Amino acid sequence: QVQLVESGGGLVQPGESLRLSCAASGSGFSINAMGWYRQVPGKQRELVATITSGGNTNYADSVKGRFNISRDNAKNTVYLQMNSLKPEDTAEYYCNAGTMMVVGYRYREVWGRGTLVTVSS
Repeated sequence: QVQLVESGGGLVQPGESLRLSCAASGSGFSINAMGWYRQVPGKQRELVATITSGGNTNYADSVKGRFNISRDNAKNTVYLQMNSLKPEDTAEYYCNAGTMMVVGYRYREVWGRGTLVTVSS
């Protein structure tokens, strides 16, 4: 079993920064790609950024140049550094990981429970 726990959300002023963390815990698995998604009430969940096990990254156009995704494979943790935050970045941010069970080679998508980011003056 694999669990993801997000942290780092909160209330910030426009132009300020936040750093989100997502730690994977459990046993008997390896992690492939990891990513961050966000969702606001009444709208679809959207991709923010992804990172492969090899370090290749992908960003939504709306956050390019402002956000940076990184990972520490030794700690099974992915980070999202959010700079120059805007009110439109306000959302519930969710961590996602693709995991492979070492026994049976079963692939599972795992989601965290979310952390709220509010950008308001």
